[in-house]
Amino acid sequence: MAESPSPADPSGSVPHEPTSEFPAVRDLEPVPPGAALVPSGAGPVPPGGEPGGEPGAPFAGPAVAPFAEPAVVHKPSTFARLLIFVFFIFALMVLSCFGLRAINVLPTFDNPFAAQTTDRSQPVLLESMRDLNRYVAADGTFQVIVDLQENKDNIPDFLINRRTLFVGSGTVETYVDFSTLAGDALKIDEEKKTIELTLPAPQQSTAALDMQRSYVVAEERGLFNRIGDAFSKDPGKQQQVYKLAQDRITEAARASGLDERARDNTERMLESLFARLGYTTVTVTFAAP
Repeated sequence: MAESPSPADPSGSVPHEPTSEFPAVRDLEPVPPGAALVPSGAGPVPPGGEPGGEPGAPFAGPAVAPFAEPAVVHKPSTFARLLIFVFFIFALMVLSCFGLRAINVLPTFDNPFAAQTTDRSQPVLLESMRDLNRYVAADGTFQVIVDLQENKDNIPDFLINRRTLFVGSGTVETYVDFSTLAGDALKIDEEKKTIELTLPAPQQSTAALDMQRSYVVAEERGLFNRIGDAFSKDPGKQQQVYKLAQDRITEAARASGLDERARDNTERMLESLFARLGYTTVTVTFAAP
């Protein structure tokens, strides 16, 4: 004889098998016929069910929640809150500075220890002015290497010694001064269209150093020289080197043939000038130096 389905399960399915409505019901034992289903956490059901209810009805007692430990809330300490507040204020200040700098409200923040150059020079004073009646016929550029050493006899160089290696570049001009012409220096023959000129000998100027192209290559100093320079400064200590380089260039210019070039250039200049005025013969004579 086939077993009739349980009243607790009208569909006839086995209660302990999982269904789509109750997927977690796996290990429940079969409910005996006539027994009432008790919700989870409900108290015991009396035989007659709930007082005043129908027989077999479950007891709808209060559901008992499972016991759980109270959650512990960790609040940040006062120091942590203060640290977070200070960091927030600092970040806000930094962002504000960058924002103001981006719109050119604040000045640039350069290196506070950067090298600075301040020009405190006074206005230029004009000392004199003069008229020149000279014709610069040629010039030459020279370069000299000056190796100047100052030391003491019988004293080692590492104690007292000053040696300077200097490269000097300068220019020397050769000119003819027309301001010294005598009254009979110019002879003109209008009929023959000839001119005779007697000019002074060409002169050379003192060498002018080009400081942009002149420089100190090396400088050696003894121990006592270094100590002395630390306590006393001599702004003109390089003047001797400059003067020596200037004298060397001037001497070299005298033997360079600038005077001959100046004579030739002066003659060609005067011949071209008087030829445009209609003179056919121009004779230029230079006085003895």
